[in-house]
Amino acid sequence: MALQPDDVLDARGLPCPLPLLKAKQALARLEAGQLLEVLATDAGSWQDFATFIEQSVHEMPAREERGDVYHYWIRKGGELTS
Repeated sequence: MALQPDDVLDARGLPCPLPLLKAKQALARLEAGQLLEVLATDAGSWQDFATFIEQSVHEMPAREERGDVYHYWIRKGGELTS
């Protein structure tokens, strides 16, 4: 199954932590349930995104490395409710 993102963020060439910061900004513009694809070349982003997802309401249905580019698919979670 191919994931069809609602938005694509090209963060290639940006050093850590910029790919994650840009992804947070892009997610803020999406509706809950929409999918963001992030492209990054920073090797540290692999762990950054994993940690971010663990600590957030968002989901990462897939991530993969294609050559020197890391691809992350992040589904925006619902708003936190108390």
